[in-house]
Amino acid sequence: MTTSAQPVIVVGSVNIDLVAVGERMPRPGETVSMERFAEVHGGKGGNQASAAAALGARVHFIGAVGSDHWGEAARADLAARHIDVSALATVEGPTGVAIILVDDGGENSIAIIPGANAAVSPAAVTDAIAALDVDDAVLVVCLEIPLESVVAAAGAAAARGWRVVLNPAPARELPPELVAAATVITPNATELEQLGGVDALLAAGAGAVLVTRGGDGTELHPSGGAASRIAASPAHVVDTTGAGDAFTAALAVALANGRDLGDAVAWASAAGAIATEGFGARGSLPTAHQVDQRAADSPREI
Repeated sequence: MTTSAQPVIVVGSVNIDLVAVGERMPRPGETVSMERFAEVHGGKGGNQASAAAALGARVHFIGAVGSDHWGEAARADLAARHIDVSALATVEGPTGVAIILVDDGGENSIAIIPGANAAVSPAAVTDAIAALDVDDAVLVVCLEIPLESVVAAAGAAAARGWRVVLNPAPARELPPELVAAATVITPNATELEQLGGVDALLAAGAGAVLVTRGGDGTELHPSGGAASRIAASPAHVVDTTGAGDAFTAALAVALANGRDLGDAVAWASAAGAIATEGFGARGSLPTAHQVDQRAADSPREI
């Protein structure tokens, strides 16, 4: 798959992930000895930008890090991935942190302390989007920054005629204007319940709803069209952290390259599968060539 000139604009969070891996996660009130620990770069926005860049896209990132050493390290990591971080602000205070527990089946549990992500303002987002000298783009946005800033980003992108991919995580009630601005919304099954279901999102004006169901594939519900299910790509799962971010980024890259939605979902499913095969949210980010190969070896529809 060759990349196009259309950039991917990511508006979202940057975290430092503190990851502990063990046989199982603790129950409430229980202490469990874990097997290993790592400090890695994360945040849904940072993960999505990194995944899109690994796939060959031209990526601009809009967000904020703190004034601590973690913020410096997070900025350097994104820049090293050839991501434009000129709109990544540094604010006084701590960088966002995620505490992640992973069991030996690759499933995870995550707690987030927003830090600088809470300082991403609507004005900063709209100013950064207005300053981008691009005719067309795909914007990706998640819900780990203030909701009013998500609304501002989606509205500014839609006003420029850009496509908007909304990853509604962590799930919360969505304003109607945000849903209506979204070309595609990508909840998992749990998030979908909290958002009121597919019909509610389509009725509010979403262009399409993609429901990711892990090994059971992805349901594609286009507005005004027939639903279908895209099969999951095979994977040797090590850690599912960041797999959804890789899926969302690959979806945006595929759309930026002119693929139709069905093809884009199948390609994104292959990217998400590969992303589960390494440790940490960015431990196994695939290239476009790797995704092409995995997609070619995967069933298309169920």
